[in-house]
Amino acid sequence: MISSFTAAHIQDAERAVMATVKPGALMAKASFAAATIILRHLRARRGKAAGARVLLLVGTGNNGGDTLFAGAHLAGRGVAVTAVASGNRVHDEGRAALEAAGGRLVTLTEGGPGLYMPIEQVAELAPGVDAIVDGLLGIGSRGPLSGHAAGLVTTLTVEAGLAAPLPYRKAERPFVVAIDLPSGVGVDDGSVHGPVLPADLTVTFGAYKPAGLLPPASGLFGEIELVDIGLGESLRQASLRPAALRCEPADALDLWPLPRRYDHKYTRGVLGVVAGSETYPGAAVLTASAAVRCGVGMVRYLGPDKAVERVLSRQPEVVPGGGRVDAWALGPGVAPGAADQMSRIERALKWAKGERVPTVLDAGGFAQLPPAPTMLDRWIILTPHAGELATLLTDRGIPTERAAVEDQPAYYARLAAELVGGTVLLKGPATVVAGQDGSLYVQADGTPWMATAGTGDVLTGIIGALLAGHGDSVAIVPELPAQLAALGAMVHGRAAVRAAKECGQVGENAGPGGLGKPISAMDLVRALPLTIAELLGR
Repeated sequence: MISSFTAAHIQDAERAVMATVKPGALMAKASFAAATIILRHLRARRGKAAGARVLLLVGTGNNGGDTLFAGAHLAGRGVAVTAVASGNRVHDEGRAALEAAGGRLVTLTEGGPGLYMPIEQVAELAPGVDAIVDGLLGIGSRGPLSGHAAGLVTTLTVEAGLAAPLPYRKAERPFVVAIDLPSGVGVDDGSVHGPVLPADLTVTFGAYKPAGLLPPASGLFGEIELVDIGLGESLRQASLRPAALRCEPADALDLWPLPRRYDHKYTRGVLGVVAGSETYPGAAVLTASAAVRCGVGMVRYLGPDKAVERVLSRQPEVVPGGGRVDAWALGPGVAPGAADQMSRIERALKWAKGERVPTVLDAGGFAQLPPAPTMLDRWIILTPHAGELATLLTDRGIPTERAAVEDQPAYYARLAAELVGGTVLLKGPATVVAGQDGSLYVQADGTPWMATAGTGDVLTGIIGALLAGHGDSVAIVPELPAQLAALGAMVHGRAAVRAAKECGQVGENAGPGGLGKPISAMDLVRALPLTIAELLGR
């Protein structure tokens, strides 16, 4: 599990560690590690580091000091290093180290440190460098970039060919490394309100920052490498709640309901599915098929005859009709006029509340939510997209636009969990899960090819299978609903990546940025067993 901590908590841990070591020791450790990682990437791209050209973007604080010291290490290995100061001062010891190693310092401010160089002239350097290192702002900063720093980043983003999303950028453009985090993002909330230089790699120190997990900022971090500078013990002793978490593949072994030697179909978990309608029978197929491929003991399907026929033609092991269930999956493809299905969902939700039956509710099922002020129990998992979440909040007296939810998904997911209750899984490029225990999970494991009809129905089936496999425990263990929702999102995303990369004759990494081929929701379903097997085999 990846845990992230707020800037204040990390700064407290840094102060506690600095009190026990020599002055400058943490900066020395961080800068050396950053330089080592940058050298590794330069060698991978060029064959050797010596002779490479690197442009440092340097702010006035300690983040700029880390960057200058890292630049000194690079210069000592034969790299041509130019540091660009955005303000009227820089870290004095870092500057001295850089210049002693043969690097040069220029400034965007007349009368500032180093030789004056206007932004336009710096921009002319950018396309010819091998790497750009962003050390403008650190975790102590607040608000977006401004002044010369904002102008520099805006100009470099265009001139260095960085405006395109990461998978689509040209290979010959400079490699961008952010020191601790991309400058200008909201450290604790993942907000982006100004220009930010999109990173290929972020070298972060001590602990993950929430912005590295939370959208929209998380999309600007690229790959994240965590450098241990000795903060772990201090953070553990403080018994802090992580600001945001992310399930990793290793967590599947702890959370996936594995079959035991003497299990049978009833002990493996029985999932009741109310999905699909005369208008949208395919949703029933996708939801039930996903649950079956995830290894649930039994799927009971309730729906119209047309949907029953479609489901049984694809998954003959599904049992039509009601009976005892350990969990419910409700709502995918249930059209507004499907009175019988709406009635089944209403009864299932009442059963879920009275008997503490874990339930995942999607799409058409939201119409059957109890009105305010009734709150859902934590074992009810809602899976809206941004538009549906905006409607849920508006219906509860908080007028909300879809664009606002997309801009601040973590905030609105938590707000929905507070106002509606239950566990809220907000679908999107990064899926956010807000639990009633206060936890916040963010999963970004998928591919843009997932933005296609039916993939949400598959997610409902995956989560339903997990709930059925855990049964009564979901209502007993406070943290379990959010954990299982996050695990379901991780498996969902990884299965989509597997499906997109199964490209046959055109190779595993076909497509721009290795994105692979377009997929359908059923492609994702077919990829589930091997995805789960890979996770459990780690």
